[in-house]
Amino acid sequence: MDNIEHLLASIITNPLNLILLAFVIYCLHPHFFPPSLPSLTPTLAKARNLPPHGPPLSKSSSSSASSSSNGPLPYSHLPRSHPETVVWTRFTPRTLAVHDGSGGSKSKILLGIHGKVFDVSKGRNFYGPDGPYGNFAGRDASRGMAKQSFDLEMLTPLDQPIDKLDDLTPAELNNMREWIGHFSAKYPQVGVLVEEGDE
Repeated sequence: MDNIEHLLASIITNPLNLILLAFVIYCLHPHFFPPSLPSLTPTLAKARNLPPHGPPLSKSSSSSASSSSNGPLPYSHLPRSHPETVVWTRFTPRTLAVHDGSGGSKSKILLGIHGKVFDVSKGRNFYGPDGPYGNFAGRDASRGMAKQSFDLEMLTPLDQPIDKLDDLTPAELNNMREWIGHFSAKYPQVGVLVEEGDE
């Protein structure tokens, strides 16, 4: 009990301790008493009635929007639509082949490499029907990418099993791994390539 009284006495008698105590209370206050979020978020009906880009901000409110006295800006509008979701799919060579971009500018372009299937639709100029890599669209491009060849002989016919790539050299396998890294960094993976009957 003496220790507590001694601690309280030292806090009260030393002004620096009082300042530090006030700072600690100030820092911890939001953790114990958080601001009310419902007041910042409009109801669904209110959000639908807001203009598409939110209410206009005055110069004074936009310049001090990040200040702690005003708090964060409220949610100002609903998006026109939700972003497109990716449905993870197990593709066979036949189900992958329909995604070659030949259905028009809105059709998906998918490409398989070493068992992974990527959506390369945003690279339509490269992988679309008229692009330099167009013969790989909707197909397993593993052998062609490994050998750096665009020849149609690099593509396994759709009625045959997936190419096991057993005869590739270490340099060709490295080429293929680099292409996989390129696709992984640039395009979303949307599924895997499996044999017929394994889907």
